[in-house]
Parts: sequence; C-alpha cells; structure tokens
Amino acid sequence: MSPYAGRLPNGLRLSVEPLPGHGSGLVSVALTVAVGGDDDPAGQHGMAHLVEHLMFPRRGGDDGLDSHVARVEGAGGVCNAETHRDHTVFHTTVPAGMLPDVLEWEARRLLTFAPEEAVLRTETGVIAEEIRGAAAGGRFWETALEALHPGSRDSFGTPQELAGITAADATAFFRRHYRADALVLSVAGDVDADRVAASVDSLFAPLPAGTVPADDRVAAPHPATAPAPVPVPASASASASASASASASASASTPATIRTAPLPSPVSGVALGYPLPDPVSHRHAYLAQVVLAEALGRNRLPLLTRRDSRLTSARITCGYHGQWLASAAPDLALVLLARAPGVSAEEAVDGWLEVLRDAAERPAGADEHQRAVNALLLACHRTADSLTARSVTQGRTALLFPGSGGLAALPGDLARVTPDDVSAAARVLLSGPCSVTELGGNR
Repeated sequence: MSPYAGRLPNGLRLSVEPLPGHGSGLVSVALTVAVGGDDDPAGQHGMAHLVEHLMFPRRGGDDGLDSHVARVEGAGGVCNAETHRDHTVFHTTVPAGMLPDVLEWEARRLLTFAPEEAVLRTETGVIAEEIRGAAAGGRFWETALEALHPGSRDSFGTPQELAGITAADATAFFRRHYRADALVLSVAGDVDADRVAASVDSLFAPLPAGTVPADDRVAAPHPATAPAPVPVPASASASASASASASASASASTPATIRTAPLPSPVSGVALGYPLPDPVSHRHAYLAQVVLAEALGRNRLPLLTRRDSRLTSARITCGYHGQWLASAAPDLALVLLARAPGVSAEEAVDGWLEVLRDAAERPAGADEHQRAVNALLLACHRTADSLTARSVTQGRTALLFPGSGGLAALPGDLARVTPDDVSAAARVLLSGPCSVTELGGNR
C-alpha cells in the first residue's frame, strides 16, 4: 500500500503507510528534523546533539518516572533518537492502540520545550561519555570526512564547547530550527491514514513555521580541491564511452592523496576515505558504489586477505558508519585495512589498490554481480520488515531524497546497476581524491 503524503498549513510534512496486520498490531512513529551537526553555532559544537537529548523531557533531579522514555516504555514501547550531520530523527514503536498517545506526546514535547539548567548539565555529562566511547571505537569516518570536505564536523560535539552551552542557548537553537516546515512526521504500521492525518492536523497545527536566518547557519563544507567524482553512466553502452574520457582525465592529473594525522587503534592498519557521488543528483552513480562495496566485501577482499600476507583483514563500507542512503551529500566510502606486523601503510594500501584496479579492469561475472545485488536487496527487505526502520526511512527519504521513491523504488534502482557500471565506479575511486589515515598498533 502506497504511503499517504500530505502537508499541514504550517509546513509540517506527514507520511502515513498503513500496513494492516504487519508487526502484530504495532505502529512506529518517526519525527525527522532538518537540523544536525552542520548547524551547530560557532563555538557550540554539539548543540544539535544536546537538543536531541533534551527532547526527552524530564524534571531536574527526578527519578525519570515522568520522562518521555518512561511514558513510552510504560506503554510497552521503545524509543530512541540519532543526530546526524544533516538531520536528527526521533523514533518510537508501540502497540497500535497507543498511537493517539504517542502523537500527543510528540506534539507536547515540541510545543513545551523548556529545558532546566540542571537537566542540561546532566545531559552534557551523558554526551561527554558518548564522545569518549566514540573516540575509543575510532573516529575513522569523521576523520575521512574532514579530510575530504574541510570544515565538516562530526555530530557528537566536544565536551569543552558543550560545557559552555546554557539552557537559554539550547532553547534559542530549538526555536530557530525545530520549525514545522523543517519537520517530517512519518507513521508506519497497523493504522488508518485518514484518522492519523486528522489527529496530526489537530495536534501539530499550533507549531510555528519560519525561516532560518542565513547568518545563523554554519557554512556548508566545501569539497577538497581534487578531481571530482565522475557520475557512473546509467547504461553499459554509455559506460564504455565515458570510461575512455575518464581514463584520459585520470592520466592528465594525479589523484589527490590527503594524509591525516594518525589515529590510535588496537589494530595496526590504514583507513582510506573516498567521496561518493551525490545520492540525489547522481543516484545511479551512488548506488553503483554501494554495489561495488558489497561485491568487493563479499568476494574479492576475503580472497585478498587469504592470499596476501601483508593484510590480515580488509573491508569497505558506504555511507555514514556503513549506513548507505542515511545522509545527503557529502557522503563517503570507507576502507579499513589491518596490516601484518612489519608491513608499512604503503604496502597495505598497495594490496587494496590491486583489488580495486582488478575491479576497474575486469567487470564481475553475472553470478558475482547478482550475489552482491541480492545481498543488498535482502538488506532492503529486512528494513521493510522492521517498522522502526521503515518509518525512519520514510522520514529521511522525504527530507533528504525527495522524489526518489524510497524503499519501494530501491529494488528497481539496484537492478539497473550493471557490472560495467560497477567497474566504472571502481575507476572513479582510482582517479578521484582519497584520504589516508594510519591507524596505531604495534607493527
């Protein structure tokens, strides 16, 4: 059943996908906001992340029994949230009969946002622990993004700048960015679209709309000065003609290698970052890179580590921490190589480049290609089976990838990617910029 899509007079977008019987009478609600780490004010890195935490209201010093989380869990549901570079998403999944309450709770916390200073200080401490945990796990993706797109920042923030944010600062940021016209409310599950639309119209109509002043936004990061990614042609015949010009362009200029400071890691290795095509304006090219990553990860990289003593493991992912189509441009592919003792970073990278050149020169056979596409289709079906993931994907699609067709269109989009397109995607990586980060460990 196709999702219902509408817009309130104040600009809030609504998407409702009725799935009778799906999820045993459950419903998932996602609130997606067009604000993220890129919108943090100067000197207040982590503001968007902090406001995400403060959207789970509770009284300062209480035991949490009156908190948003307690109400949802008391109803037998679950809820959580994520702050990304370009958006923030809140998601709740409950028994379908609780939907009217959840919609009321969502509207209430938007309309009554007023954090207390004591709660804010508690949440900055919680975020500081999250930052430390992320650093311990390696900031490979964020380091590559900063190298390829100078000026970009992670969505976590820094403890030092978070410590200086006041409740008044957070409230001003919320009022500036959590406007109705910057929100997408997506609902999926055992619901009636007309009833949901009527409830949303009544509950969310009081939300104000507005325009973000131009000087309140942090300037969007600019790509590093380097050869731009070449869009992958939509057909094999176009691919053949474009690859010749791409090869000529590559020979005329040396790809930019951007070296960063080393990062601590329990495993000695190298992290490589590659910019991906814009998933909106060059969707086919973006998906060709996704198929390339899946094919390499399933077949050629495991073979590499078995036959090449320089590497003990090698993997590649596309998108924010491996979540493809989870953010708009700029996005990137990340390669992580673990090297054997005594092997230099350059030697480890050489092993990876041999595999990438092979993929560029020798398109995958029909079986190898189809296995990669099938694995991605299975991931799409798993997303479709999860109400939470489905509602989140609906909101992201409406906000970040308008007109793309969302989950329903992905199988067809992936099926149109050919082995020649994937080889062309490998040539793009070989000819474009690359970040190189050496990872610590005993060699």
